[in-house]
Formats: sequence, structure tokens, C-alpha cells
Amino acid sequence: MQQLDVNDVRILDAMCQNPKASAVALASVLSLSRNTVQARLVRLESNGALLPFEQRVNPAVLGFGLVSFVHIHVQQRLLGEIVRQLVLIPEIIEAHGVTGAADILARVVAGSAEELFKVNGQILSIEGVERADTSLSMAELIPRRTTSLIDLHLNGGREQAPEQDAAHEAGTLSAR
Repeated sequence: MQQLDVNDVRILDAMCQNPKASAVALASVLSLSRNTVQARLVRLESNGALLPFEQRVNPAVLGFGLVSFVHIHVQQRLLGEIVRQLVLIPEIIEAHGVTGAADILARVVAGSAEELFKVNGQILSIEGVERADTSLSMAELIPRRTTSLIDLHLNGGREQAPEQDAAHEAGTLSAR
């Protein structure tokens, strides 16, 4: 992925503050030309800096309010086929290859504990899956965020003490 310059990051910051802003509105706020903003938005999207819209949809509004994290232990030689099978399970909305005791960490959503039990059964039925340990999310304590990273980038990296970062983040969150 290509590194972003200051104007790219300023555009992302402005979009986080006003996600529905047009290119004209962003250009006005940032004192850039509309063509510059439009070209950068296209580049940011094509380079993967902007994630797909589907990642903004909350699974809970679709009836999948139960969130769990499943640590999947697999036979490494079958990893590729296991991943191809996991993709076919719609309730697995995200999965990562991880270090540690497990091989895959999957974020799984379900409408109920019974549905989650069925999804776990599907995971365990995949050839090469040896075990699946499930942890239920009791509450989302820190929602997915990137504005703190944008602020950090715009301020030249981590130069403040962690306590100052936390105070800044609290002020930033309440201001947005």
C-alpha cells in the first residue's frame, strides 16, 4: 500500500468528521481544488485506503447482534482449503491468521446462542479443523476507530506521553 501524504491524511480526517461531505465541500474546508480532492479520493479508494462500504453496516441491525471471537486450531497443510470453506459461512464476517495457540481468529456474528452453536458446528466439520474455542463479546468497549491514528499521523507520530494521548483522545472523541 502506498504511503499517504499530509493532504491525503487531511482528506481522510475531514471525511471522518463529515462522512457525507461532497468533494466540493471537502475542497472548501481543506483549501484544495475540487479536482485535487476528487483525484485523491479516487486514488485513496483504488489503493485500499478507503474500505468497502459493506464494512460500515452493523450486523446487529440485520439480526446478528451476538458477537463472538472463535480461535480456530487447524492442520497447517490444509490451511488454504480451510479458509476457502470458512468463506462459505456467512456469519464469519472477518478472519485473521494469528500467532499463538490458535491459527485463525474469526469474528463470528449470530442471532442467538443456538445459531452460534450451529456455526461452530459448521466450523468444526471442516476437514483439517482440530478445535474451535469461542469467546462471546459481552460489550464492545472500544469501537473500531481510526481517527486516533489520523490524529497521531497528523501530529508527527507518537511524541506525547501515553497519558496525554488518552486525554487528547477523550477530547477528540467528545468533540466529534
